[in-house]
Amino acid sequence: MSGKADEMKGRVKEAAGAITDDDKLRREGKVDQAAGKTKQAVDKAVDKVKDAFTSKNG
Repeated sequence: MSGKADEMKGRVKEAAGAITDDDKLRREGKVDQAAGKTKQAVDKAVDKVKDAFTSKNG
């Protein structure tokens, strides 16, 4: 699952937890959002490394 998808899933879970007053679901949503943001940051870093490598060796 992509980082953006994890982030969106987390937002839905957090909202569902808020609506149903389910603190566990709300926490899971926040964790999913954080995981999604982390995946996106890692993907950006990997892309930058790849770009730097290909521009030096291109």
